[in-house]
Amino acid sequence: MIDRLQRGSRATSCALIALALALPASALAQSAVELPPVPVDTAEPEPQATLGTTEISGDELKAKQKASGDTADLLKGVPGVSLYSAGGASSLPVIHGLADDRLNVRVNDMPITSSCPNHMNPALSYISPTQVGTIEVLPGVTPVSYGGDSIGGTIKVETPDPKFAAPGEDLLTTGQMFLNYSSNAHAFTTGGDITAATENVSAKYSGSWTRAGDYHRGGDGAPQQTSRYGIQDHAVTVAARKDGDLLEAQVGYQFQPYQGYPNQRMDLTDNESMFGNLRYKGQFGWGRLDASAYLRHVEHEMNFIGAVKSSSTMPMNTESDEFGYNLKGDIPLNQKDTLRVGNEFQRYTLDDWWPPTSNTANGGMSPEDFWNINDGERNRIGTFAEWERKWTPQWTSLLGIRNDTVWMDTSTAKGYSNNNNAGISYLSDAAAFNAQNHAKTDVNFDLTALLKYEHDKSAAYEVGYARKTRSPNLYERYAWSTGSMASTMTTWFGDGNGYVGDINLSPEVAHTLSVSGDWHDPAKKVWGIKVSPYYTYVQDYIDADKMWDYTVPNANWSGYSLYKFANHDAEMFGIDISGNRELWDDLDWGRYVFTGSLSWVRGRNLDTGDNLYNIMPLNARLGVDHKLGGWSNGIEVEAVASKDFVSSNRHENTTPAYALLNLRTAYEWDNLILSAGIDNVFDKRYHLPLGGADLAYRSPKPQGSNVYGMGRSFLAGMTLKF
Repeated sequence: MIDRLQRGSRATSCALIALALALPASALAQSAVELPPVPVDTAEPEPQATLGTTEISGDELKAKQKASGDTADLLKGVPGVSLYSAGGASSLPVIHGLADDRLNVRVNDMPITSSCPNHMNPALSYISPTQVGTIEVLPGVTPVSYGGDSIGGTIKVETPDPKFAAPGEDLLTTGQMFLNYSSNAHAFTTGGDITAATENVSAKYSGSWTRAGDYHRGGDGAPQQTSRYGIQDHAVTVAARKDGDLLEAQVGYQFQPYQGYPNQRMDLTDNESMFGNLRYKGQFGWGRLDASAYLRHVEHEMNFIGAVKSSSTMPMNTESDEFGYNLKGDIPLNQKDTLRVGNEFQRYTLDDWWPPTSNTANGGMSPEDFWNINDGERNRIGTFAEWERKWTPQWTSLLGIRNDTVWMDTSTAKGYSNNNNAGISYLSDAAAFNAQNHAKTDVNFDLTALLKYEHDKSAAYEVGYARKTRSPNLYERYAWSTGSMASTMTTWFGDGNGYVGDINLSPEVAHTLSVSGDWHDPAKKVWGIKVSPYYTYVQDYIDADKMWDYTVPNANWSGYSLYKFANHDAEMFGIDISGNRELWDDLDWGRYVFTGSLSWVRGRNLDTGDNLYNIMPLNARLGVDHKLGGWSNGIEVEAVASKDFVSSNRHENTTPAYALLNLRTAYEWDNLILSAGIDNVFDKRYHLPLGGADLAYRSPKPQGSNVYGMGRSFLAGMTLKF
């Protein structure tokens, strides 16, 4: 049965991707309407009243791309953003204490669902940092045109715009090759891209390959077991433009043969993904249309890397298909008013099954497949309308409303069907789950209201309110087994505990109020400071209630507990501060700029009084950037306070304060860029505040203590353009 499912899914995915490749030519052939010549603008129209937005691009992005194989690392330094530590290429971004599925993360306008009970393959893990062109981060008060089914904010990642030959040029050929190295973990990243284009047609291939061993902590250089990873990314993009139209088709393949997870009981032992994405941008007499259609097929396997966590084997397989479309219209009504309307659909299907480890009826995990999620599906259709008005040159308002209807279902659950005590538990849990009605439908509404005032060229202010809604994911509703082994396989928190779902969970509804002030010199060159306090109240926040402590006679579960996902009211509040100051600028010594950012957030469960789990403590980054011709340098201090506000309910550990010093330098010629750097210059030993519990069982470190951060690492990179 499994083989038939796999063959059928592969065939369907390959057929759909082939169709996506064939669409550009047929779509252009059918375009018989003559439009007036309009320059192609590939940038999506964006609301003007978004003072809290942070964009990473240009030189800032290039410097970050050379330092990591994890795309989420590119977000470091963005005010209000932190990272849940996971695998070496799969960190989970957090905005204002809200993480993972609570964020709207899109890659080339594709929302990507993590197809793993440990969320080992989140959205940002499906694009190499070297393939990123821009990143846009919007905190909780996000315009409804940016998407729904999220409460924490939006992260938009885009690959570079397609390149075309200049008018009259026969053929443009351009590309680059790169090699980056990090001494800690001996991490290599290599790859490149090549483009061939005429004035109206462009074709590009991009690819990268990354391999890293286990990294070493600061101080004594001891290895952080099961932190190694390997990954390949390949993508082909074909684009065509005519007058005011741009049509772009992209297909890609990613292969992860392994990725270790120090804070999970399992490791990734295979992850293959294929996707197709078709996008259209067009200018019309009434305004602008942005449309896209996408699909993705994922085959994912978990087991153990080596014998560090276990000398036995425990295969766990996941297979998913995801497809949908996005339609957005940007309609200027007059010189002051703009109307944005749109509709999107997303269908996601998931099978999560665990093959037996033996064929005996008395074995621990045998003799039949364990079905964690069987024929799971989560579908969503969303529609929005947004009105932006420029009342005066100083005052701008934005008002939007959105509806997202989410319907979910799954088929019957089944345990291993063995005869021991664990098997009896599987039978009773599965029977109780199967007796319930699994189908659920949520009708959700979002509202965003923003008001922006630009006092003059040196000051701007914004106040915003947002009502955002998120429905539970498939595991939050349908994970069913209370057994110690099975339940600890369903967790993306890195805490070593086990979780079961609740079919009757209500959607989370977040009410966020944010105020921002931005002060700077008129040219935005010499100095600037931005301050953004915020408050979020979440009705029916999905937290976890303890069911019982594990009592099995096995050290692997000693000190851990079983939890059930449950709705509670919660609050988060904090402040983000960022700024810059030009220190020096002349022809002989170059330009020196001081930069800084500080973020603080608190989160509480209002029903229990407990702190919310995995909230980043007070943290700051201070640095000086230098630029002189093709030479650029940077020095940065990263400081994090002790994490004292922890969730006692979830056995969360505190972490001590620390500070790290990082150095960067690079020189760029016409076609060659050489870069070097040192992370954690003083080889500081520190714990990751959001790293969770170390489950790699490395002696003499006790199981369940905090995961250590990376020690000193020397960086080197080279990029050759042609």
